[in-house]
Amino acid sequence: MSLSNTAVPYYYGQFRDAVIHGEIPINRFIEMEMYRIDKLIENPGIYYDDEATERFISFCENELTLTDGSDLKLLDTFKLWSEQIFGWYYFVEKSVYVPNKNNYGGRYVLKRIKKRLTNVQYLIVARSAAKTLYDSCIQSYFLTADQSTTHQITCAPTMRQAEEILNPIKTAISRSRGPLFKFMTEGSLQNTTGSKANRVKLSSTKKGVENFLTNSLLEVRPMSIDKLQGLRCKVATIDEWLSCDIRENPIEAIEQGAQKIDDYLIIATSSEGTIRSGVGDTIKMDLMTILKGDRPAPNVSIWYYCLDSQDEIADPNMWLKANPNLGKTVSYEVYQEAVEKAETSPSNKNDILAKRFGIPMEGYTLFFTYEETLRHRHRDYWQMPCSMGIDLSQGDDFCSFTFLFPLKDGAFGVKTRNYISSRTLAKLPGAMRLKYDSFIKEGSLVVLEGTVLDMMEVYDDIDHHIEENSYDVNCVGFDPYNAKEFIARWETENGPFGIEKVIQGAKTESVPLGELKKLSEDRMLLFDQELMTFAMGNCVVLVDNNGNRKLYKKRADLKIDAVAAMMDAYVAYKINREAFE
Repeated sequence: MSLSNTAVPYYYGQFRDAVIHGEIPINRFIEMEMYRIDKLIENPGIYYDDEATERFISFCENELTLTDGSDLKLLDTFKLWSEQIFGWYYFVEKSVYVPNKNNYGGRYVLKRIKKRLTNVQYLIVARSAAKTLYDSCIQSYFLTADQSTTHQITCAPTMRQAEEILNPIKTAISRSRGPLFKFMTEGSLQNTTGSKANRVKLSSTKKGVENFLTNSLLEVRPMSIDKLQGLRCKVATIDEWLSCDIRENPIEAIEQGAQKIDDYLIIATSSEGTIRSGVGDTIKMDLMTILKGDRPAPNVSIWYYCLDSQDEIADPNMWLKANPNLGKTVSYEVYQEAVEKAETSPSNKNDILAKRFGIPMEGYTLFFTYEETLRHRHRDYWQMPCSMGIDLSQGDDFCSFTFLFPLKDGAFGVKTRNYISSRTLAKLPGAMRLKYDSFIKEGSLVVLEGTVLDMMEVYDDIDHHIEENSYDVNCVGFDPYNAKEFIARWETENGPFGIEKVIQGAKTESVPLGELKKLSEDRMLLFDQELMTFAMGNCVVLVDNNGNRKLYKKRADLKIDAVAAMMDAYVAYKINREAFE
């Protein structure tokens, strides 16, 4: 068939039919990706090439081996994922320099160039789904079947994890079962001056795995931004990026250099992690905007496997949502044992839920789930009544003001404005500075000059902010720490009514936190600012012997002040509810 702008991709078509007939359960994210693929099929400017996909499959099954040396038979999921990479193309008009036949001079000619559509593929899938083997297949193909000179890298949180990508390739080299690998491994690595026919063409070396015919190299790199920036690699695989506690985006760092090369490819594979508010969650939020169609990104392929809820853990029929290779690369018995272990061993529960079932968890007990921290659409609350919560600080924490706007359906609009000193901003590490810059840009964070915050300067700005947005502040809830001067001025200028002191502690926090949690679960806290997402994602819960809950942050740089201010606002609202009727 070759190129077609109307055909349904073969392996995707098989998968879609199985889903429609109820043979394969899928989650909401896979459903969103299927919708995106259906839109590609409808696009007359996008072409499908069945031959390119089959070449990759044939290469893998004829040349490669498993780590134990046994023959490789590609899983259906591998065919489905790789079809997204090798099957989709588009054409561009490009000026190409063509030398004259006599090799003297030349001219630029406008030509129609075929380009691969997919440059970045994300695979978020449960542990034991053979995603590392998939990475090896991709790397092997471009290192040997691709005739261009390529620089390829693989990285993971640890060098040992990254080197696992190379192991199947090294085994395939030593076994050389296919005609291509037999040809490329004939000869000697030590023969550098004799006949080229007797020289090895593909070998594992100290550098990594080298193809001496094309001068291509596959090397292992640590998942460190300074080791990834500036590279111009054609192919990169990044493994377990959701399991590393880094503040900068390794995928973005690699792509910045790779974009200088035509048809670059980045494969980002990972099981769900137990680290929140890091770069992993930031990346997933960006993927959500793509899946929902808010940001068109036809060059990005996203296969995000997970259960839709923790309730599905009790139903083995739903486990395929998290691991589509269940029953092939890992048994149902292993999963059942994991479920039983999670029930009897709370210390292992979070890791099992994340790694086996794709449910975002944390080594700590997070107050808000990942889904609850996703922003809502932008809203304005011009001239609407609200309750203002205040959590003040003079140190490195945010000085936070959060506004709650009661709505008719029982939901609450949420806006926040926060303050830090210029000294605090200057002390931030690079990655966190970028995050803070985004807060500043959206207007949720204000930087005031000085070493410590001047509360009267903060007062002037928040007063202007309230007036500028025409917020009708009916009541104020405040944490008494460092608030005496601020509250005294507020009472003088606005009167004593509706000012409520909110003492911090498990006894006073537990009930309002529980009610805010229910509102959050029902998606009735309507916030639209990235800073609030950040603060909610940082909230950890401490539970005392009486079952009372208190907000806590696990690290100093993971601010929760905007949420604390929201709780203060909610307490004040409950006390002064009649003011809103």
